[in-house]
Parts: sequence; C-alpha cells; structure tokens
Amino acid sequence: MSTYLGTERILIKGGVVLSQDPKVGDLPKGDILIENGLISAIGPDLSVDDARVIDASDCYVLPGFVDTHRHNWQSVVRHVGSDWTLGQYFTGIHFGLSKLFRPEDTYIANLLGRVEALDAGITTMLDWSHNTDTPEHGDAAVAGLLEAGGARSVFAHGGGASMWQVVSAVPHHRDVLRIQKEYFSSSDQLVTLAFAARGPQYATPEANHADFALARELGTRISVHAGDGEWGKRRGLAWMHENGYTGPNVTYVHCNTLADDEYHMLADTGGTASVSADIETQMGHGWPATGKLLDVGVRPSLSIDVCTSNGGDMFHAMKTTISTQRALDNDAPGGGSNADGLRLSCKDVVDFATMQGAIANGLDDKIGSITVGKQADIILVRADSLGMTPHNNPYGALVYSGHAGMVDTVLVAGKVVKENGKLLGVDVNHIKELAQRTTDYLFEMAPTVSSIADARRGGEWLPSATKS
Repeated sequence: MSTYLGTERILIKGGVVLSQDPKVGDLPKGDILIENGLISAIGPDLSVDDARVIDASDCYVLPGFVDTHRHNWQSVVRHVGSDWTLGQYFTGIHFGLSKLFRPEDTYIANLLGRVEALDAGITTMLDWSHNTDTPEHGDAAVAGLLEAGGARSVFAHGGGASMWQVVSAVPHHRDVLRIQKEYFSSSDQLVTLAFAARGPQYATPEANHADFALARELGTRISVHAGDGEWGKRRGLAWMHENGYTGPNVTYVHCNTLADDEYHMLADTGGTASVSADIETQMGHGWPATGKLLDVGVRPSLSIDVCTSNGGDMFHAMKTTISTQRALDNDAPGGGSNADGLRLSCKDVVDFATMQGAIANGLDDKIGSITVGKQADIILVRADSLGMTPHNNPYGALVYSGHAGMVDTVLVAGKVVKENGKLLGVDVNHIKELAQRTTDYLFEMAPTVSSIADARRGGEWLPSATKS
C-alpha cells in the first residue's frame, strides 16, 4: 500500500452522491466506505461497524475537482491583471515581475496557491510552473506543493523567465532531469511530475525540437499551450503533428484559435484538452473551444490558468464554461429560443471538472470518480443554504449556485484534510503573512525592471501590451 494513503476507516453517510461513474450513478441518499485510503463500498444504507462517520446529510458528495493547468507561482500577484489583455499580461508578468522572484517567493506562491485551491475543493492540480529559471527555484516550487496540506499535485516543469522572451531560441532547462531524480522516483506518489512545453508558437523550431526530445527523455505526460490568441493561429499543433510530437500523452491547453484540421489532429491522436474559459474570455484568447472540441469527440477538462486575473475555484470555471458555450450555441443557426434543447448540460461540466481532469492528468485509474477501488479524493459541498434549497437539481445547483465557501469537507487519498469548513494542519495566517511580504518585495523592486517601472497596486497599473 502507498505510504500517502490514509489508514483511517471512514464512512461518509447520508449525502447526495454524484459519483461521475456511469456504473454507480447518482444516489439521492448514499453512503461511501473508505478503507486504507480506497473506496471499498458505495450504497444507499451501508451497515458498517467500527468506522469514523462523516455526516453528509444536506451535502452533495462528489469527486474532488481537478485543475489541469494553473500557473501557481502567480498567486502572490493575485488580481493585479484583472483588467489586462493577454498582451499586457506578457509584459507585466513574463517580461516584468517574473524576473524579480527569488526562490523563497516561488515557494510561498506555490504553497499559497495550492492551499487556496485545496480549500476550494480542488484535490488535484497540475501546476504549470514556468518561473523556475534556477535549480533553487525548481526546488522551492516543489517544496511548496509538498507542504500544501496533503494536496495531490502534478508538478509540470515549464522552465523560467529566460525561456519566455517570445519568440525564444532558449531550450527547456535540463535541470528537470535532476528534479525528476531527486523528487519523483516513483509514479505512485501524491505529487508527481509532468513536462510543460511552451508550444511552437512561443519558441523557434530548434528550441521546440530540443524541448520535445527532453520530454521523451523524461517519459512523463506533456502539457502544451495551443491555440491561445493570435499566437495560437500559427498552426503550432499542426507543426507538432508533422514532427511526430502529438499523441495520447499530450494535453493541449486553451485550443481557442486552432484551425479546423488541428482539432481533428488532436482528436485522432488521442490527445486531451484543457479549457480555461474565465481567462480566455477576459484576456482575448478567443472563444472557449468547448464546443469545437466536443464536435470532434474530445471532452475537455477545465483549468483556472492564472490568478493574476481571475479567481481560483472550479465553481466559477464551470459556470463560465457552460455560459459561454451556451451563448455560442444559442447564436448558431438553429439555436436560441426555438432550439429543441441545449447540447451542454450542468452534469457535463461537472464531469469536465472531475473525471475528464483525471484523464487529462493520467490519473483516471486512481481518481476522478467515486468508484470502488479508486483512491478516496472526495469533497462534501454544503447544500443547506437558502440559495441551494429545495434540492431540485444537484448539478444545476453546483454549477449555478455553488461557490468555494460551500466546500465543507475534503478528503485526499482517504485522509481528511478539511473538516467543518476548516483546513487541517495548515497555518493559514502564517501563509498569508509570508505571501504579503513577498508581494511587498515584488512591488518595491518593480521600478528596477524597465518594462514595469510604473508597476503599482490598486488596479490602475496597465502595462503596454506585448504584440503577437
């Protein structure tokens, strides 16, 4: 048995179980037995002795949310870019603040962002970590994830600021091989490794060949930006396909501006996709690709992307995803008020936020659904508020009325990491204090970087946009 699995025998009792497993279905009132970190039984009224009972009455019980793409190191500059375009983000962050991060800043950013997401019911996060220019920054980023309250994470090594001077000829840092050897000797860990590739739109062909060769040397899953705004119109996915770099081990992030044939290349090679609808609609990546992905048979996962601009919880991501796609469908010929129905349901986007996320992270054999034999990554969302009552449609309530404050209980691998609305074993005030110190330092030092000499807090700083 894996050392990270919980050992406590737990019975989650009397909740509305939304299993995300077609064979199990949904239970209006169900119980879940957890033994040695694994789900051992699911039923309407389990008879169990000698187990700790978690009362799930007036709660929706579902798999933990899975975020398949977040630049977690940016949590300490949260909301500075809430009024920025994608081009302004590149200037303010990649050509600006990123250069100022010390290893200790990367550490506290990863710790803050990962604990915040765990508190909101995101039991698994792929940390698309692209500010690790030195070995010390890489070590600090991993440390932040390892210390984040028992959260499950995928550390996707994305290099550092020196690689993001678009279009870059700098190849991906080979320090990722050392990180793999030191921290990720086994795939059966709570925190695992992936490779975060920039994508052909952001680097020269020579740099991209080196990047994908390094990814194959690592032997991990790959997450790559594709179809993101004007940069994404350069047929980067087609280039990957022509050079043999597509495949079922690749997750494509965004996909907004791919050409029609590129969507088919993605699907035909077994790739997965990550939609970041909140950021995409705000920053100008293009319309979220949810419908275009569904058209070629790809069910996307969901991701937060950057908290420099938007919030960090999955409830907002689900709502924006379904709202934007429904708007597009309603505006299409045959859509709108005369349509026979909507093709995207609330149940679909909950699936995107759970099971499809597990698939995109290569963890669907362990998590993503409430299934006997899988690890118990489970959340309890309170449904006893006025806004959730009466219980007429659990999926509709989660998507349209749910929020992070309703996440009452969180289990990861059968261990309770949040209970009665409070994270366990986490000094939240200390994390907040360290995060504030880092933010103060970054803005004190910002005038030393010419591209962001006018950086300031308060919402009035609007960098000049980097052109694509």
